[in-house]
Amino acid sequence: MKRIFLASTVLAFAAACTVGTTDNVSDYETDPADLDPKNEMHEHGEANGSDMPATPEGARVFFANLEDGQEVTSPVYIEFGVEGIGVEPAGPVNEGMGHHHILINEEPTPHGVAVPADDTHIHYGGGQTSDTLDLPAGEHTLVLQFADGIHRSYGEQLSASIKVKVTE
Repeated sequence: MKRIFLASTVLAFAAACTVGTTDNVSDYETDPADLDPKNEMHEHGEANGSDMPATPEGARVFFANLEDGQEVTSPVYIEFGVEGIGVEPAGPVNEGMGHHHILINEEPTPHGVAVPADDTHIHYGGGQTSDTLDLPAGEHTLVLQFADGIHRSYGEQLSASIKVKVTE
């Protein structure tokens, strides 16, 4: 009996630990290719923002370990901060929940619009709260964008933007 309990406890612990890994697009529960580029429909429901969950009052996202104007070296380790809203993997849309995206040299995604998935719009659909990015030398604008379970942006209210200078 103890072996079964111990084995199930170890499996539960291992499963819980994988939620915070720093792998990005490969952890999707929803394949980014499933996102409609016209932002009309998604397998989990409407993607037009009409049924977007409300943004909790006072919720915000921020870069927990970087400051605007900071000089960094590549690879750049980034911690995603969040207050007033929960982080969960992509999938069903749940009130008061969502996941992070990093936009590189892009503007925040408008409220209700699905965040694209490409080289400059990195999805953290596994519920990750940090990552390491390889960025070329030079100035870069990084936008932390929060979105619901089907990648619809909460808009500028749940985005944060900083500039970093990557040195060699």
